Amino acid sequence: MMQICDSYSQKYSLFNAMNRFIGAVNNMDQTVMVPSLLRDVPLLLEELDAAGAVCPPREAALPPGDPGAYFSRRDMYSHYMLLKSIRNDIEWGVVQPSPAGEEAARKKDKLEEGEGEEDLEKQFHYHLSGLHSVLSKLTRKANVLTNRYKQEIGFSSWGQ
Repeated sequence: MMQICDSYSQKYSLFNAMNRFIGAVNNMDQTVMVPSLLRDVPLLLEELDAAGAVCPPREAALPPGDPGAYFSRRDMYSHYMLLKSIRNDIEWGVVQPSPAGEEAARKKDKLEEGEGEEDLEKQFHYHLSGLHSVLSKLTRKANVLTNRYKQEIGFSSWGQ
C-alpha cells in the first residue's frame, strides 16, 4: 500500500484546503452549543483580516453601495450560518439548475468552445488558486468565530 506523506506541495492542494475548511467548520459547529447566542454579537473586521491591516470601526458609516458595508454589519450568527451553508455545499453539492438554465449554459459553452481551447489550462489554474484562497480565508473565519465564541461565553481555555 502506498503511503501519502503531507509534504510542502500538498499544503496547497485543493483537497487539503477543503478538508481543513470542513474540519474548522465541524469544530466550530461542535463548539457552538447555542447558535442563537451569536445573534447581535459583532465579529470585528480586524479579527477577520488575515493581513492584520487596520480596518474601519464597525460603527463607521459606509456608503450603501460599498460592498464592505454589508459584511461589516453582519453579526457572528450570520457568519456562522454562512460557513455552515458553504460546508454543506462542499459536502453535498449544490442544487442543479433548471432545464431552461441548462439549455442556456449549453449555448454559452458552444459559443465559448471555439474561443479559448488553449486557455482552459490557464482558466483552471486561475480558478483553482482562487478557490484555494477563498477556502483558506473561510477556514480562518471559522477558527476566529470559534475562538470568539469561547471568549464570549467565558471558556477561552477549551481545546487547548
